Amino acid sequence: MNKEKRNKILTILLFVQIGLVYFFSKFPDLIEHNYTNGIYIYISIFFRTIFGWIPFSIGDIVYFTLILFIIRFLYRFVKNKHTSRKQMLFQFLAGFSIFYFCFYFFWGLNYSRRPIAEYLEIKKEKTDLNSGKYDIEKLKVITDKLILNIIDIQSQLTNNDTLPVIVPYTKNEILHLTKNGYQKLSKKFDQFDYKPSSIKKSLFSFPEKNHRPDLYYHLITGEAQVDYLIPKVNLPMTCSHEVAHQLGMASESEANFIGFLAASFNDDLYFQYSAYMMAIRYTLFDIYRSDPDLYQEYLEKLPKGVLKNIKESDEFWRKYQNPMEPVFKYFYDNYLKYNQQKDGLESYNRMVDLLISYDDKYVLK
Repeated sequence: MNKEKRNKILTILLFVQIGLVYFFSKFPDLIEHNYTNGIYIYISIFFRTIFGWIPFSIGDIVYFTLILFIIRFLYRFVKNKHTSRKQMLFQFLAGFSIFYFCFYFFWGLNYSRRPIAEYLEIKKEKTDLNSGKYDIEKLKVITDKLILNIIDIQSQLTNNDTLPVIVPYTKNEILHLTKNGYQKLSKKFDQFDYKPSSIKKSLFSFPEKNHRPDLYYHLITGEAQVDYLIPKVNLPMTCSHEVAHQLGMASESEANFIGFLAASFNDDLYFQYSAYMMAIRYTLFDIYRSDPDLYQEYLEKLPKGVLKNIKESDEFWRKYQNPMEPVFKYFYDNYLKYNQQKDGLESYNRMVDLLISYDDKYVLK
């Protein structure tokens, strides 16, 4: 088969794949039982076994190579004669067809799985402020619990409520300790058994990348990547979030929630502190949208040391703001919506719904 015919066939298969992905997205039970809890488990373990032991990111090298090929294609597409551009377009679409298959077969079908709330047998709360379905009293209860926990943890770590928590570990040690939380969590929910592990430092730093610049998942190699520029106090929760993606949590709100559970289940107090600090920021954001005055009251309940850690994190993100942020937001928001997350970027904050529901049934630590 010559290249031109092969590229045309792969291009046709691209549109067939798009249709099949849309079709199977309507059957979450089928995806849950046969893909997420079936073939994907073996895919994930295979990639983490093959690449997990390598100290640097193979996925970053793959992505960098793909970027170079795209740049080369665009250059050739502009420079070549008009008569050859049709063939080049088929060549590009053929390559994209292969990428599309890898994305959804290796991981992306998890976007269409059943909600994690069903697995945990909890009823997800509705917290849409605009629709009037927001229970502020439940939000206050969960926020009070989170604050009591973080006050206790911060006191144990510093013995002074005015001092910020300083994580004593190296960032490599934090990556290594992440799996301990999942070992504890898997004793309660066996779906979160995590071995072998594969969490690595990214070869590149992308602090300008929208909304979650501190982490990303390599769908081709199954590696979890973290950006070492972020403050160490945020890193335990960041790593725990990314492991949730490795275990098939495609939804950002679910990955946030499972990451929180894993970090809070971790015996290490620094992981617990990182988890509760993140959760408090989300609940306080929702309180602010509902009642700015109440938000100020809750800020006053937090120890000065905790507020200093939050300020440290905020200053880090402000430092890397750039004019391209609206563009990144637009594309990533629509990417999430295309993949069954109708709230787009707002889906990150939906973890609060899961926190409230989980606490109603199991009670937070």
